[in-house]
Amino acid sequence: MIFFRKNSLLAVLLLHAFSLLGSAAAAGLARGHRRDVLPGPKGCDVFSGSWVRDDGSTTATEAYTGFRCPIIDPQFNCQLYGRPDTDYLRYRWKPASCELPRFDGLDFLTRMKGKTVMFVGDSLGRDQWESLVCLLHAAAPQSPSQLVSADPLYTYKFMEYELVVSFHREPYLVDIDVMQGKRVLMLDDIAENAEAWRGADVLSFNSGHWWTHTGTLQGWDYMGEGGQYSEDMDRMVAFQRGMTTWANWVDLNVDPAKTRVFFQSMSPTHYSSKEWPNPVSKNCYGETVPTAGLNSTAPPTGQEQVIKSVLQGMKSPVRLLDITALSAMRKDAHPSVYSGDYSSAQRANPAGSADCSHWCLPGLPDTWNQLFYTLLFYQ
Repeated sequence: MIFFRKNSLLAVLLLHAFSLLGSAAAAGLARGHRRDVLPGPKGCDVFSGSWVRDDGSTTATEAYTGFRCPIIDPQFNCQLYGRPDTDYLRYRWKPASCELPRFDGLDFLTRMKGKTVMFVGDSLGRDQWESLVCLLHAAAPQSPSQLVSADPLYTYKFMEYELVVSFHREPYLVDIDVMQGKRVLMLDDIAENAEAWRGADVLSFNSGHWWTHTGTLQGWDYMGEGGQYSEDMDRMVAFQRGMTTWANWVDLNVDPAKTRVFFQSMSPTHYSSKEWPNPVSKNCYGETVPTAGLNSTAPPTGQEQVIKSVLQGMKSPVRLLDITALSAMRKDAHPSVYSGDYSSAQRANPAGSADCSHWCLPGLPDTWNQLFYTLLFYQ
């Protein structure tokens, strides 16, 4: 299940306190920063490879903790809510034919000074947004910052660098209008949502999970297109039409010379332990290590087929942040029952309650941002 939780206003009040707590550790990290290069051909497939244990160097996931980043939502903060193991933080992604540059927060802040980076989508996009803010905050913990939360737009400003890193919560990307008290998912209209995206220097989108929700999780009452309305339709057909509306907006409104555009591929879930060898429970609960070996491409889901088809038909250059296969190996990296959203009864029932959709922070989304950093500056 993919869901969303608002930031507490307490996060704003705690920014300064967290900054002071993190200053000493992050200062050491800053002194140790170095600019790695990407050996081999520039066109290395950074999404094909394996997870390797690395106890000897600082990985991206060790740049901060759940206690020292000011914006981690309770649903992602596994450390704060009692996850006892730490091995899931000891793995780094190793492409098959090259090395990734280490994520350098100070380098990112400097290169992106005066710019706006915006994530748009659902809670998996939020997972990556919070990770990026945490990585950058760890690199400059005493640098003045400001968090502005005004649902559906959440903005973190690094004042010294004039850098804005935002998250716009729009899980369908296209507009939802209210007509006669009913929510109408407008498959052919994106104009209202897209106003918030204008002027951004980097846009990273994701969508897909919410298009299959039904019942109480469904975010709309009707679908609308071309003045016609229906109570439902084939969800992948609807997703294709909504994605095409998004793609048309990008092609018509985004100047590739001024704005880089990314699309995050589908983030996998781990609710059935039949999908991997030697499971320890019915789902991701209790898993502490990744699946071994090289990642392989499983048959694409309907959403993945739609995303790749739409991107291939676009005029604008959009980079796919293809995190699906590498994330599918990380059955160990979900919050499971270690979520601040859970009651004691839910924590006592991992078979029925474990969150095997989202990802712990620190954790896997830090690697997504290492890949994001690589695509931005090295490829």
